[in-house]
Amino acid sequence: MEIDEARMEVLSEQECLKLLGSVAVGRVVYTVRALPAVQPVNFVVDSGGVVFRTGEGTKFALAVRGAIVAFEADEFDLENRTGWDVTVTGHAREIHDPQEVARLRRVLRPWAPGVKEHFIRIAPEIVTGRRLVRPAVEAPAEER
Repeated sequence: MEIDEARMEVLSEQECLKLLGSVAVGRVVYTVRALPAVQPVNFVVDSGGVVFRTGEGTKFALAVRGAIVAFEADEFDLENRTGWDVTVTGHAREIHDPQEVARLRRVLRPWAPGVKEHFIRIAPEIVTGRRLVRPAVEAPAEER
């Protein structure tokens, strides 16, 4: 097990993708007018990438198509002070293949209102993740 400078467990790419598959909502980080923007989305891990739906003509849809974006998801247990976070960075491309779109339509239902008939896949180029494990010895109360 590799530990980073923040004393967190470094996750393998395979473990990162497995953890992503265990949650339903993450955040797409993209650029609007050279400034960072973040949009929560429900998603699925499919064919080694992250897939989400968006509406036609939205600022979000226009900003992410063909762009390099980051995608982040996490899960934390506040009581036990444990958890993980995973970030995927790569190109976001719209899926056009009718058979693939039909298949994804069955497995990825939009949570947000409105028509969301465009499917975007983030092809991972960089995948990183870390797990926060509860320390063997509790820190003094003043350090928490």
